[in-house]
Amino acid sequence: MKERILLSSPHMSDEGYEQLFVKEAFDTNWIAPLGPNVTGFENEVASKVGIGYAAALVSGTAAIQMALKAAGVKQGDIVLCQSLTFSATANPIIYENAIPVFIDSDYETWNMSPKYLEEALIKYPNAKAVLIVHLYGLSADMDKIVDLCKKYKVTLIEDAAESLGTTYKGRYTGTFGDYGIFSFNGNKIITTSGGGMLVSNDSEKIQKVRFWSTQARDQARHYQHTELGYNYRMSNVIAGVGRGQLKVLDQRVEKKRQIYHYYKESLKDIQDIEFMPLNEWNYSNCWLTSITLKGKISPIDLILALEKENIESRPLWKPMHLQPFFEKYDFIGNKVSDDLFSRGLCLPSDSKMSVEQQNRVIKAIRGLFVYE
Repeated sequence: MKERILLSSPHMSDEGYEQLFVKEAFDTNWIAPLGPNVTGFENEVASKVGIGYAAALVSGTAAIQMALKAAGVKQGDIVLCQSLTFSATANPIIYENAIPVFIDSDYETWNMSPKYLEEALIKYPNAKAVLIVHLYGLSADMDKIVDLCKKYKVTLIEDAAESLGTTYKGRYTGTFGDYGIFSFNGNKIITTSGGGMLVSNDSEKIQKVRFWSTQARDQARHYQHTELGYNYRMSNVIAGVGRGQLKVLDQRVEKKRQIYHYYKESLKDIQDIEFMPLNEWNYSNCWLTSITLKGKISPIDLILALEKENIESRPLWKPMHLQPFFEKYDFIGNKVSDDLFSRGLCLPSDSKMSVEQQNRVIKAIRGLFVYE
């Protein structure tokens, strides 16, 4: 059988940076939540993206929940959430007993449509927060979204789980809103095997999140709790992996971008393939190169053809308003996200991928299309 080509897998640095930080944790016996690597990772991520403060947590999902809590979201509150995303974006809204309202995407960015966001803000003037996503490393149209959130005085939360290293007009995603979220899951552009980060310029809120996520233990000699706590803090060991990974983030971004552009150039003559939009104001990390199909070939046709060659691919995210669990909630839009889902898929974008492996993928794709 041919060697398996993966969608996106963990990629440790050739220099072994991760092992050095992990070894330090072992040598100093910091095998516990918190410790020097956690503090260092928080400071280094904040410095890298140009924001004031960060809290290292066990997952991006936990970071979204803490952002909602910090924003004052409570039972019955409305949260306007991008529909075209993974369920981890929307689930924390339910954790906080709030009500999601799902917003459609636009074709220009694949992310939350400012037009439909404004419709939602008019319909729900008391919405507590707006939760946008930078899908597959593509930044949303942040100027318009930020202006709308300011106009309607609503908290903006950025799910930048897939877009660490992406910039919008020279500024890193995750730093435009009141809160930003990054993920270090195993398939992300850098990974700690699991983990996430909440960032903000609000020092008091980040301190509060650190308090909540460490079981909300009060400053007392005995164990005392005046608020509900969570066991959400990152361990010192995996934070060491993150510190090492952060050193090669820029290399990973450039490799992912090379993969995208090589696909696009190699398949440019196939008119039935359209690539995800890289706008001039968006320097994307191209986390997963994604395409949409026109004509007779469907995404499942291509996915199955790639599977026969032992190549991993997957459909685009199924929008939240189409999910059985979430379909009862309001949706505002014109089914752009439905269309993208029905025609889209993600191609292998592993940062360890060789040119030879990518050529295998390209050959398999070309073999499915018939030329006149």
